[in-house]
Amino acid sequence: MSIHEAIRAHIADRERILSVSAILFRENGYERTSVREIAKACGMLPGSLHYRYRSKDDILVDMMRLAIENIISGIVVAISSVLDPLEKMRAALRAHVNVLMSGDAMVYVLLFEWRSLQGAARVQMIAERDRYENYWQTIFDTLKVQGCIRSDVDIDMLRLIGLGAVNWVATWYNEDGKYSLEQIGDAIWQMMTRGVLTKEYDEKAKKL
Repeated sequence: MSIHEAIRAHIADRERILSVSAILFRENGYERTSVREIAKACGMLPGSLHYRYRSKDDILVDMMRLAIENIISGIVVAISSVLDPLEKMRAALRAHVNVLMSGDAMVYVLLFEWRSLQGAARVQMIAERDRYENYWQTIFDTLKVQGCIRSDVDIDMLRLIGLGAVNWVATWYNEDGKYSLEQIGDAIWQMMTRGVLTKEYDEKAKKL
């Protein structure tokens, strides 16, 4: 096996293990799922799984890492061809909501099982969460530098409230309910922007 084939196999094994683990964590809960059950569901011996992950906490941390990578990748793709700063923000929010509600078990676990971690694993998880929030911080900082957001607006508070609203959608969204994901993304965008934009961009936002 060549080095490139080995790398692809390693990546495939990682994604398979994490995908299977996420489904079990979502269906049974993190605390009630054993490493042995994960290994069995993956068609592996417990020792082989232990070779890749020393503990269940390590599996959860890496799962959260991959989930965050996938969320950021989805947003990057959505905004890559958008030039207007306001449209870029709007596209980012839509993409975020779509990824959260994609049915990906890893994203569900990211939102609802992170409190299960303690000690060093919890520290690693917080570092991953900070990486995710820093990505959004960069988006908001860029909008402020470009003159879209008023100088008196606290960007940290805006990020915390905005992400809280977006992530909370996962707790109440109903596929057969009143609102589509696009409508939800746009509503959050409108609520966030109306109170923070400069006069010039507020008038522009009303026309979008």
